[in-house]
Amino acid sequence: MDNPLWETPIYIGLGLIWLSMIMRAILRPHREPASRLAWVMLIVGLPIVGILAYILLGETNIGKKRVAREQKVLANLPPMASPLVENEAFLKAEFPGRCAPLFHLGKTINGFAAVGGNTGRLMADSNAGIDNIVADMDAAIDHIHLIFYIWLGDNNGVKVVEALKRAASRGVACRAMADGLGSRVMIGSKHWRDMRAAGVQVAVALPIRNLLLGSLIGRIDLRNHRKIVVIDDRITYCGSQNCADPEFRLKPKFAPWVDALIRFEGPIARQNQHIFVGDWMAQVDEDIRSLLEAPIYASVKGFPAQVIATGPTIRNSAMPETFAALMHAARHSLIITTPYYVPNESMQDALCAAARRGVTTTIVFPARNDSIQVAAASHSYYRELLEAGVRIHEYVGGLLHTKSITIDGEMTLMGSANMDRRSFELNYENNILFYDPKLTDEMRRRQEIYLASSHPVTIEMVEQWSVVRRLWNNTIAMLGPIL
Repeated sequence: MDNPLWETPIYIGLGLIWLSMIMRAILRPHREPASRLAWVMLIVGLPIVGILAYILLGETNIGKKRVAREQKVLANLPPMASPLVENEAFLKAEFPGRCAPLFHLGKTINGFAAVGGNTGRLMADSNAGIDNIVADMDAAIDHIHLIFYIWLGDNNGVKVVEALKRAASRGVACRAMADGLGSRVMIGSKHWRDMRAAGVQVAVALPIRNLLLGSLIGRIDLRNHRKIVVIDDRITYCGSQNCADPEFRLKPKFAPWVDALIRFEGPIARQNQHIFVGDWMAQVDEDIRSLLEAPIYASVKGFPAQVIATGPTIRNSAMPETFAALMHAARHSLIITTPYYVPNESMQDALCAAARRGVTTTIVFPARNDSIQVAAASHSYYRELLEAGVRIHEYVGGLLHTKSITIDGEMTLMGSANMDRRSFELNYENNILFYDPKLTDEMRRRQEIYLASSHPVTIEMVEQWSVVRRLWNNTIAMLGPIL
């Protein structure tokens, strides 16, 4: 008598694969219980779809060779401290004691201590930001380093291309890196080839691999989302600004993209330089470690600042830990702007707790989001936030792309990281945390401008959402650990 179908070798083999994938999802380290449960339910409920999805998206892995190379590069980079400094007293980071735990947390991420002697200026808008970058590039005498997630061949994008070509022609060392996905149009364009011909060294961060073959090596959707500009090791820019026009012609119906960018001058540039050198050497066979051995200069007694750079090869809790710590540190006011909000539980709890303990807590989202899924997931958190006393506003003047946190009018975090799981686990991000009431006041005024172009969201508005809309929002949020 023939054996039942489920006792045949092929079915036994498929069953073992099915069970092994369930075990792998359960045993995978550094994963929240909700994420494990979501993956197990998908694999159990839809075995074929679930297994394929887990192979493609289930693990944060850029590939063993890439990880090994990156770890080797980072291990061999010189330490940040340099015995050869000018005005060493200016490098001392002076700040109130209540800020110490925040800077200490930041140091555990990249090893960068807060460093003093910095000045900063908030750019008026996106176009002004690019114009200032170009002006600094035209004044560069030694080197220009930049990384952009999105670099387009539009007006602003070409301005930067031409500035790099001019700098290279006068002997300035120019190194430009762009993400393989976000800047794929620029990388395949005549502008990219022209830069290389002009003497600009160009490199692709995380090149796009074959969908099927690449997924066997590592996840193909891990991206370098950083936006870094370093000029002559003393000027650096940090914020949400990509190298593109605010009209952002890839998605014009959401335009303008509303960004914020700060020009920093001082020792903080060395920390961004450190991140750039690590990214560059992980992709390019060029040893530029000597750039990190040069003396660190501080020309003024400026404010303390610290680079916080995260990514899939750094502990995945680093970015949400930073966000939550800042929320817990607020005593009087907390203002947040972010286009994408899909928090983990500790971050959502920290934001609600801030409002409940009497901190004036405000968060501003774009009214129209370019990601339907992220917008739905974000909306699922509205009721809990509003019930806790968090003030929610939705910006109507375009897609609010600024990622900023200001605390008590004294501290600011600015950079590329969104408050979603992609920024927590999948993207390489770059941010700067600083203590300076004056510059924070500038950022607060910018946040107030956003608020003036926003409408408040009330609990009554949320209660009027249909059952279908709430079902959609909560389902997408529930799938957040998978998506």
